[in-house]
Amino acid sequence: MNTQPNEHIQFRAFKKGKELAFEYFFNKYYNNIVGFGVQFIYDEEEAKNIAQEAFLNLWTNRNKIEQPSGIKSFLYTYTKSKCLNLIRSKKVREKYKSEALNKREALLNQEVIDALNFDSMDFYELEQIINKSIENLPGKTKTIFLKKRFDNKKNQEIADELEISLKTVESHITKALKALKEQLAPYFPTILISIILSSKKI
Repeated sequence: MNTQPNEHIQFRAFKKGKELAFEYFFNKYYNNIVGFGVQFIYDEEEAKNIAQEAFLNLWTNRNKIEQPSGIKSFLYTYTKSKCLNLIRSKKVREKYKSEALNKREALLNQEVIDALNFDSMDFYELEQIINKSIENLPGKTKTIFLKKRFDNKKNQEIADELEISLKTVESHITKALKALKEQLAPYFPTILISIILSSKKI
């Protein structure tokens, strides 16, 4: 069965900023991008973080991609670049034999790498948006959300510490997530917002 026509339909919708079309390509490539990242850094959680960042940048740069194949090229190129930067920044390149690293670099066609030159939204910009949104939360809601996400406390622990009911804690967390989703909605599709808010980094 030829799926090419559907691919082009999805691509045109993606270019117009349609979330369902973005989800189509997200579901198609996400696991492959994570697996590709793991080949470089041998860390699945970090590879997922990089894949998340790759899709964030795919969304913000969608107007620069001219054809369906450009989506795959963008994701693999961005992921490769971030993985290699991570290796270098952590000064762990010496742990890998040059030959092995070169083979992984060669997984991407050099012509594809040279053909792509995208500006990108990095995690610093994303964190600025999220931090500003958190700062705008009402006092107690912000306190509870920070304890939940940054102190990694369980709902019952927060309830005991603040001497409030478990339901009150859950209500404030729900309120915080709703507010953050609204703040992030102008920037990212729903599927990415869900991943961002469930990330251990946030």
